Amino acid sequence: MDLALLRTFVTVHRAGSFTRAAALLGLSQPAVTSQIRTLERQLGRPLFLRQARGVRPTTTGDELAHKIAPHVDALLEIAEADLDDQRANRTLHLAGPPEFTALRALPALTPLIVQGLTVRAAHGMAEDLFEGLGAGHHDLVVTTSRPRGRLLAATPLCDEEHVLVAGPRWAARLGGAAVVRDKGVHALEDLPVVEVHESLPFVSRYWAAVFDTKPAAAGAVIAPDLRAVLSCVAAGAGIGVLPRYLCGDALDSGEVVALLDPPVPPLRTYFLVVRAGSLAHPHLARAHEWLLRAAVSW
Repeated sequence: MDLALLRTFVTVHRAGSFTRAAALLGLSQPAVTSQIRTLERQLGRPLFLRQARGVRPTTTGDELAHKIAPHVDALLEIAEADLDDQRANRTLHLAGPPEFTALRALPALTPLIVQGLTVRAAHGMAEDLFEGLGAGHHDLVVTTSRPRGRLLAATPLCDEEHVLVAGPRWAARLGGAAVVRDKGVHALEDLPVVEVHESLPFVSRYWAAVFDTKPAAAGAVIAPDLRAVLSCVAAGAGIGVLPRYLCGDALDSGEVVALLDPPVPPLRTYFLVVRAGSLAHPHLARAHEWLLRAAVSW
């Protein structure tokens, strides 16, 4: 049986969508549909049920995926092993938020870097990154904005949860999460705010989602990035809103304290964006797939 057909099948099963699988594989959606139909004809059974949004595997499809996916992954590793010498001369130009790139994306790509892939990372505003991606200055862009048009293809990567945090001193003065839960936003009105921009993007988003209002205070500290926000909050400069992946260790160690645990915490989605058709390049396709695999545990 054709390995390409099996790879396409496993990718569709994992992605839950022909469209998303096409983006992952660097193929057109009709090509993916055609390959799945070919495999279904060879097996004599349907593998997916078409739905309004995406596809759902049949029992046969689930059973086949569970049996072959590990073997397909292993065979693809073997098939791509002869690319290692070429990969040493390949450079991946990755762009995205500096904190996410440093703590998530680059560590996830380390196995490929060990095999010879070189990486050049950059950061900037979403629109600038999209322009650079379209112009060929970047290969992969991680962003929380979905691009418009057909030149760029975006695949959802992961969601991040936002947490309202303070240093232990401020948390003790407030009386803990129970007081914030009972008094709501009024318990926070006189507290200094630490943010990354004068517009208070993280705090404003949290206030709107949780308290249905806007923050009343201006930023007491405007820090250069979210890691600096965490350091300032831990040192007692004020309260801040941070992604859980960034402040999780500090929460566990008690350096910072969560001031609220809302039933539905604010979330923000990251997208992995490429130029349409660029995943035909093996080193880009492999990095793209590697990040999507890693994101399952994020």
